[in-house]
Amino acid sequence: MTSPPAHSHGAPPPTTPPAHHVSARSLLATLATAGAVAGLLIVVVFGWAAPIIEHNKALALQAAIREVLKQPADCDTLYLVGGRLTAEVPADADLKRLERVYLGYDEQRRPVGFAIAAGEPGFSDIVRVIFGYDPATKQLLGMKVIESKETPGLGDKIEKDSSFVRQFRSALTPLVGVKPERRNPEDRHQVDMITGATISSRVVIRTINNALARLGPVLDGYSAEGK
Repeated sequence: MTSPPAHSHGAPPPTTPPAHHVSARSLLATLATAGAVAGLLIVVVFGWAAPIIEHNKALALQAAIREVLKQPADCDTLYLVGGRLTAEVPADADLKRLERVYLGYDEQRRPVGFAIAAGEPGFSDIVRVIFGYDPATKQLLGMKVIESKETPGLGDKIEKDSSFVRQFRSALTPLVGVKPERRNPEDRHQVDMITGATISSRVVIRTINNALARLGPVLDGYSAEGK
């Protein structure tokens, strides 16, 4: 014989508790509070990290300067003001907006060359390089890519391919990019472009040539003054 349902003896049937109603105003207030807290945390973290990031960038730049100038004994920072280089910044100048050039010296305090940072659009984004240059001989002392987002495995070879980077040491300016099979070993103006990354290779060459076309007379003038 089948047993009757429990509620047949007078017990009330089970009920589902009513859903808790959240007002739109309460929900918006919660979201606003969460957003404000998240925003505050981002500001705090950025304020804490920014000086560290800038410090690390400065250290990396100093290392790059020394590399492209072949480890000079000392370096001066020069500022481009009114079309001339100067070690002293005018009182009314915005230091962050002034272009900088770095002059290296040997142990006898003789100039060994200038380090110049410049950048131009590449295949993916701005490619920034720093290179050493001797105005007296019109030759490069070295080159290093300091910022690049070029395609991994292809365009990024401009910084990872040691044979490409090595070509800029003692190369004469202005530079001429050529395919490897067409290079004349006797022509020190020529630079082999990387197969599969010719766009990125041309960017490096163009950046150096354009920087020297713009700053070359300024560098020559500063050197002629014997400073």
